[in-house]
Amino acid sequence: MMLRYALQTIRDRKGGFLGALLALMCAAALVTACGTLLETGLRGRIETERYAAAPLIVSADQNVHRTTVKHKGNGKTKVKHKAKPVAERAWLPAATADRIRNVDGVREVVPELTFLAVPVARSTGKPATSSTPSYGHSWASASLTPFALTAGRPPVFADDLVIDRSLAERTGLKPGDRLTVQSTGAPRPYRISGVAAPAHRGDLRQQTSLFFSGAEAARLSARPGQVTVIGVMPAPGTDLDRLKRQVEQALGGTTAQVSTGDDRGPVEFLDAAGARIKLVSMGGAMGGTSLLVAILVVVGTFALSIQQRHRELALLRAIAATPRQVRRLLGREALLVGAVAGVLGSLAGLPLAVWLHSRFIDMGAIPPSLERTAGIFPVFAALAVTLLGAWAAARISGRRIARIRPAEAMAESTVERERPAAVRIAAGLVLLAGGGALVAVLGSLRTEAASTPVTFLAVVVLATAVSLLGPLLVKVAAALFAGPLRPAGSGGTLATANIRGNSTRMAAVVTPLTLLIAMTCTVLFVQPTLGDAARAQAREGTRATWVLSSQGPGVPSAAAETVRRTQGVTAVTEVVRTTVRVGLEKFTAQGVTQAGLSHTWDPEVTSGSLAGFAARPDTAAISELAAEQLGLHAGSELKVHLGDGTPTTLTVAAVYTRGLGFGDLTLPHDLVARHMDNPLAATVLVAGDSDRSRLAAALQKFPGIAVLAPATADRLRADRQQQNAEVNYLAMGLVLAFTAIAVVNTLAMSVSERIREFAMLRLAGATRRQVLRMLRIEALSLLLIAAVVGTGIALAVLTAFSIGMTGSAAPTVLPSVYATVVGAAALLALVASTLPGRLALKVSPVEVATSRQ
Repeated sequence: MMLRYALQTIRDRKGGFLGALLALMCAAALVTACGTLLETGLRGRIETERYAAAPLIVSADQNVHRTTVKHKGNGKTKVKHKAKPVAERAWLPAATADRIRNVDGVREVVPELTFLAVPVARSTGKPATSSTPSYGHSWASASLTPFALTAGRPPVFADDLVIDRSLAERTGLKPGDRLTVQSTGAPRPYRISGVAAPAHRGDLRQQTSLFFSGAEAARLSARPGQVTVIGVMPAPGTDLDRLKRQVEQALGGTTAQVSTGDDRGPVEFLDAAGARIKLVSMGGAMGGTSLLVAILVVVGTFALSIQQRHRELALLRAIAATPRQVRRLLGREALLVGAVAGVLGSLAGLPLAVWLHSRFIDMGAIPPSLERTAGIFPVFAALAVTLLGAWAAARISGRRIARIRPAEAMAESTVERERPAAVRIAAGLVLLAGGGALVAVLGSLRTEAASTPVTFLAVVVLATAVSLLGPLLVKVAAALFAGPLRPAGSGGTLATANIRGNSTRMAAVVTPLTLLIAMTCTVLFVQPTLGDAARAQAREGTRATWVLSSQGPGVPSAAAETVRRTQGVTAVTEVVRTTVRVGLEKFTAQGVTQAGLSHTWDPEVTSGSLAGFAARPDTAAISELAAEQLGLHAGSELKVHLGDGTPTTLTVAAVYTRGLGFGDLTLPHDLVARHMDNPLAATVLVAGDSDRSRLAAALQKFPGIAVLAPATADRLRADRQQQNAEVNYLAMGLVLAFTAIAVVNTLAMSVSERIREFAMLRLAGATRRQVLRMLRIEALSLLLIAAVVGTGIALAVLTAFSIGMTGSAAPTVLPSVYATVVGAAALLALVASTLPGRLALKVSPVEVATSRQ
C-alpha cells in the first residue's frame, strides 16, 4: 500500500522529484568515474612489450623497506613491514646472471640494458620521435621481444645503430643514413646499420627502441657492472612456476625479484607502476570529495523537495498517518528515485571514466601502458551509495514533519517557522567549530600530500555548517538588505520580504552557491599560491646571469664544460632533480656541481655554510622545513636512499630557507646523477659577463640548447607549473561541474514551485516584468550572500594553506579569475531563476488560482 502511494506521489509530482533525480544521477556518475580510476590504480593491467618473449624476468627491488617491531604488554610482539617505491630504476649486479645460468630448466640467460637514448633532429635539437619515450638497448638483448632485422645488419662498431621499424616509417630513415642520438653524454651521430621489428607481433606502441653494439650500450648506460633486468628463457617443456621457485632459491640472500606473466609489465614500465599509486590517491581524493559534496547537495535537494510538499505531508498527519508511516513513505520514495538515478548515473559514469582516463593520458598524468580497468564494483558501489544517500537524505529532511503533532504540521505548512530547530543550530555550530579546527590544522601542515585533502575537507565541512546555519544567515542578510533594496521599488521590497519570510527555502539555494564559489576559488588558487612562492624563492636565489635550457631530454655535462671554458664565464652550475627517501618519507632533491656555487645560487643559508658543502663530496644542504620535519641541523648525520634506492650517509653542511624554490635537499651533482635514469641537467646556471651570442656560438655543436635570461626561464617554469596544475583542475573540475548543476537544479526547483505565489502577485496587480524583476533581485541577493560567505571560507582555507606551505599568510588570488568565478555564479543564478520564472508566468493567474482552490 505504502509503495503504491509512493509511486503515485512520484507520478503526480514529477517536477519536485526531477531535481532529486538529477542530483542523485550526477552523484552516481561521479562515484562511478572515480571508482573506476581507483580500481584502475589497484588492478589496472600493465602489459609488457619489450620483454614479451621472456617468460621470466629478474629485476632489482624497486622499494625502500622498513620493519618495525612493537612490544605489547602481554609479552607478544607485533612486526610491521612497510615499503615505498623509489623514483628511479634500481639496477642489478651483472653477476646475478651467473647464479641463474646453472639452474635446471634454464635454456638461456639474457642480461638487458635500458637507458636514455633519444633521436634528435640536428637542426632543431628537438626529439625526432613522437610523444612515446625512447630507450637504448644492447643488440645482444633483442631476443627479449624478440626483435629481428627487416633490413641491413646488426650493430658491430661503436657508431652503428639499429632503429625500430616504427621510427623508420615515421622519419623515412633507412640503412646508411645518419641519426644524432642524445643519450647520457654528449649527443653523437650514428650510422644506421639496420632496421628491426618485433618478430611475432606488431610494433611496440609505448616506446621507441634503439639498439647499439654491446660495448657502446655499456658505455652509454654508464652503469659498469650492472644490468637493468635479466631475461630467463626456459628450456622446452619446463614448468614455469617450478622454474620461478628454483630461480628464487638460487637468488636467495639477494634483493632480486622474479616476475612472470602480467607482473612483468610493472618491471618494464616503472612510470606505469608509479602511476598506479598516483591514480589510487587521485581517485580516492576525487571520490571522497565528490561523495561529501554529493551528500551535502542531495540532502539539500531532498530538504527543498520535502519543504515544497509540507502541506501535503501535513494533511497526511492530520488524517491520522503515523510518524512511522510518513517516514516509510518518504523512504520508499527516496529508494525509488535513488534506484532509477543510480542505474542511469552509473551507466553515465562509465563513459565519463573512459574520457577521464584518456584525458589524464593526454596530459601526461598517467602513461598509456596503464590500461583502464572496467569492473562492476564501481557501478555497484555507486548504486549502493546512491540508494543509501537518497534514503538517508529523505529521512533526515523529513525528520521534523514526521515527528511533530498534526496541528503543528498544518500550521507550519502555511507559515514557515520563525526560528530553525535547536538541533540544527547546534549541529551547525559544531561543524563550524570542526571546520575552524581543520583550518588551524592546515596551517601546521608542511607537505602538499598532507595539506591537499585537508584543504578540500575544510571547505566542505564549512559549507555544511553554512547549510545548517543558513536560515539564520539569510534572515540576518535580509535585514541588512532591506535598506539598500528599498530604492529598487516594489521588486526590491517583495524580494526582501520573500528572503526574510522563506529563509529555509532561500538557504537551500545559498548552500550550493556558497560551495561552488568556495570550492572553485580554492581549486583555482591553491596551486598558484604554492607555485608563486616557489618561483619567488627561485628568482630571489638565482644569481646567474644566464640559464641554459634544453628542448630535448636535458643539458649534457659536455655542454656545461664547454661553457665553463668560454671567455667571460666565472661559474657554471649543473642542476639535476629527482626525489629521494629519508626513511620512508619522500623529499624533492637537486644535485648541483659544487665549483663556484656561491656565484650562481643563494638558497639563503640560516645555519652552517655552503663552503663546507663545496669542499666535501659527502655533504648535503637541507631546507628548514625538511630539517624541522626530520629533526636535523648543521652537522647532523643524514641517511638517504637515493633515486634508485641506493643507501648513503651524508653530513648536513647547511640549512636554508628557500626550500620551495630549490627542493628539500641539495646534494652533490655526481652523487645524484649516477643514480638517475636521466643524468642530464634540467638547467644549467651560468655566471659572468659573457653575452648570449658568445654562449650560443660555443654551444653550436649541442643542438636544442637555449641561452635564456633568468626572467625568461622563470616564465617557462610558470608555464610548466600551469600545465601540471591542469591535471588537478581536471580532477576537481568534475566536482565543480556537479556543484554548478546542483546550483541550477536547486534554483529551478525553488522557482518552479512558486506558481501559486506568482499568480497571487499577478492578481494583486503585479506585472510579469515586476515579478521577474523580483526574481532577479532575489537571485542577486542570494548570490551576494553566497559570494561573501564562500569567499570568506576560501580565503580562510587558502590563508591557512599558505601559512603551512610557504610560511606567509598571503595566498595568491588573481582578481580577474575571482571576478570570473563570481560572474559565472551570477550567470548561473540569473538563468536558473529567470527561465523557470518565465515558464511559470506563462500560465494564466486565474487558471492557477481556480485549480488550487
